Amino acid sequence: MAQTDTSISSNISSAEWQQRVDLAACYRLVALHGWDDLVFTHISARVPGPEHHFLINPYGLLFEEITASSLVKVDIDGQKVAPSDYDINPAGFVIHSAIHGAREDAHCVLHLHTANGVAVSAQRGGVLPISQHSIFVLASLAYHDYEGVALNDEEKPRLVADLGRKHFLMLRNHGLLTVAETVADAFLYMYFFETTCRIQVGAQAGGTPLNSLSNSIIANAEAQLSQVTRGALGSLAWPALLRKLDRLDPSYRS
Repeated sequence: MAQTDTSISSNISSAEWQQRVDLAACYRLVALHGWDDLVFTHISARVPGPEHHFLINPYGLLFEEITASSLVKVDIDGQKVAPSDYDINPAGFVIHSAIHGAREDAHCVLHLHTANGVAVSAQRGGVLPISQHSIFVLASLAYHDYEGVALNDEEKPRLVADLGRKHFLMLRNHGLLTVAETVADAFLYMYFFETTCRIQVGAQAGGTPLNSLSNSIIANAEAQLSQVTRGALGSLAWPALLRKLDRLDPSYRS
């Protein structure tokens, strides 16, 4: 378990501390849902304020170990701007820095390698319109072809161009990524994305023809989602998710 630095909360703004708590909670929720890949995926969040600083996981910690104070603060180039005993995964921040740098609304970028997500990312047809969950994903989905482990800055403009203004990005043969203005929204988007892939893999395993939904239904999906969630996608469920974490293990807040 990471050692908690009790001095951090007293030396940063309340807005940064809240962002740290939310991001640590997101890591714990990913672990709780079984979406983590040991230490090898990443969730980043922009630090509120004028500086382009970001929080990301300390490389080597399991997601279930991450706390608000153990998150590493870096600049857009992935260089630490605050003391930390931990390094970050360079491959992880190539992807995240590209999106944070290109999208002002990209306050949180969540990237996973779930088995269902990678399975669908390897399918030529990608996400199929076969479930209610899928229509919300398909309404804002982009694809990016695999170029090897993301260590090359030359890949950044291609990734950014493929993503455009979408909220969901399927990294072909690699995994899933969501982009949002808040940690809560990024998590809820990923919930829909991963669930869509899990349903698809399960439906395909049935071995019978699948019933596809129409383009007209997909075209109305974003408006319907906003109506159902009262325009508060992540924040509607987020307090309940935090209450669940607090019941199980509130140490993410430290």
